[in-house]
Amino acid sequence: MKQKTGNMNLLVTCLFFAGLSYLYGTDLLSLLRIYVAEWVLGASMPEPEAALRTPQGVPYADLKHFVNADGQHLFSRYWEPDGPPRALVFVAHGAGEHSGLYGEIGQTLKEQSLFVFAHDHVGHGQSEGDRMNIKDFQVFVRDSLQHIDLMKGRHPDLPVFIIGHSMGGAISILTACERPNDFAGVVLIAPMVRMNPESATPFKVFLAKLANQIAPSLSLGSIKSKWISRDQKQVEAYDADELNHHGGMRVSFATQLLTATEQIERQLPAITWPFLVLHGNADKLCDITGSQMMFELAPSKDKKLKVYDGAYHALHHELPETAGSVLKELTGWISERLPAPPSQSS
Repeated sequence: MKQKTGNMNLLVTCLFFAGLSYLYGTDLLSLLRIYVAEWVLGASMPEPEAALRTPQGVPYADLKHFVNADGQHLFSRYWEPDGPPRALVFVAHGAGEHSGLYGEIGQTLKEQSLFVFAHDHVGHGQSEGDRMNIKDFQVFVRDSLQHIDLMKGRHPDLPVFIIGHSMGGAISILTACERPNDFAGVVLIAPMVRMNPESATPFKVFLAKLANQIAPSLSLGSIKSKWISRDQKQVEAYDADELNHHGGMRVSFATQLLTATEQIERQLPAITWPFLVLHGNADKLCDITGSQMMFELAPSKDKKLKVYDGAYHALHHELPETAGSVLKELTGWISERLPAPPSQSS
């Protein structure tokens, strides 16, 4: 009799939490899982943070990081100026790479008294999560906003800029669209705005969505590093970097990217925040027509598109002349939109 009563109480509790989760989101559902594990299965609580390690085996306790809404540890990087910062700049990296590839940008902006910060997205670099796999693209946006809010909490009066490359460009666009009044400007380097029209035909999109239902873990092949840059040294460095993902892209992940571009296309007519788009016209990884479409359709009064002739995808890792121009362009653009520094008394 006691067993039946206990089972009935458990059922009622589960239904109660499930109903609240439906109304108020997934966080309560996570609490339910912990509750059931503790009460019914007698499972132990999650490991203490001191025992948690990156996919590379480094304790998170020894690294800068924050914990997202799903309880995942996201490795973070910070380029903090020596004096008081004039603005905050969040950097969103691309698919299959990590935040460490933006050190030159971070250091350059730091020298201009800007506080630059970034993290490895879920499933990337030194952050937790299944490699290049995500339940919902919105998780990337949610985590970015969380990190931005953490930094704004420490520096509440500073303007905030975003720099996003490739998939990070898509994250940046959707992040700014979610809070259009919160950002002083967005810099997009070869952003993923739309899929290549030739490769993403309606029929192929239909097949991809169908495959996602049947075999979501099916690999579509890896990112071809030769299209990263015309600078062979940069390509070799990319291939040798163990923090980059060199395996295949799953159908499920590709479907999330497709969903993100569809959402961006719907948002374009509502974009009024300032933005700068930099794109190479020989980019084979993110189609330049997406950047052109954004520039044409977004009604923002402060927008600029600069095209680099013959350049490949990672403009900040392109041939030295191009990479230098990109760095100068983005730092100059941000500097022009900073509030004037306080006057020095004589």
